[in-house]
Amino acid sequence: MAATSWREWRTTDAAERLRAPGPDDDKYSRGVLGVVTGSHEYPGAALLAVEAAMRAGAGMVRYTGPRPVRALVLARCPEVVTVGGRVQAWLLGSGIDPARRSFVLTGELEHALASRVPVVLDAGGLDLVGTHTAPTVITPHARELATLLADREVRTSVEEVRADPRAWAERAAHELGVVVLLKGAVTCIADPDGAAITVTAPTHRLATAGSGDVLGGILGALVASAHEELASDAHALAPLAATAALLHGRAAELAVAANGGGPITAPDISARVPHAIGELLG
Repeated sequence: MAATSWREWRTTDAAERLRAPGPDDDKYSRGVLGVVTGSHEYPGAALLAVEAAMRAGAGMVRYTGPRPVRALVLARCPEVVTVGGRVQAWLLGSGIDPARRSFVLTGELEHALASRVPVVLDAGGLDLVGTHTAPTVITPHARELATLLADREVRTSVEEVRADPRAWAERAAHELGVVVLLKGAVTCIADPDGAAITVTAPTHRLATAGSGDVLGGILGALVASAHEELASDAHALAPLAATAALLHGRAAELAVAANGGGPITAPDISARVPHAIGELLG
């Protein structure tokens, strides 16, 4: 099923999706993001996602994960809360091996999915799509999307997804009933109701380890911040996903410039997120 047309997301579009806090805002109105990411094997995924979420304007982040990873998160971001409480959106899955989920972790993921608040599923949480009814956006790359569709008896391959990412993002959105953010040099965002948005990366240096974890944190923060709007209009998820991708790309572009045009790391991207947001709000 082909989209009528695809729209390239611009800075003016993204600026309309952002809101600076006002005098009546508090950490709850700005959005509380629950994060279940990272593991003993991949603790960095949690650090990157949590820090990016805070830099992208989340009012609060509640982190759930293994005790050693919690300690690392708190050492990096002491403002993060590691006890249960109110959550207005969830980021689940990055840095988690689906084949090695513990009984406790499975329970934590099921609790998050049962809360019916918007969910961002990344990496090791992608297989959970379809197990809940909350508004959901998934953030696969081509290989992950091909695997996800194959598990649902949709015949495709990595090569086919890479050859026509627009068509496969749209197909996946309809098959899975969620917003699909298919990562790539041109990121394709599609939802089941026909939204079709592209975001062209301003630099190929985004292709670095941990970059996707930063994107997940940015997107999680934006979704949490828009919790009131999403409660009545789930169609806002696709524009928020496009805005997160645009901010991610602009932060990377700023990081490249700060490094004299040379290589960047995921923390470099995260560090430039506030600057990228400030430009849009400016």
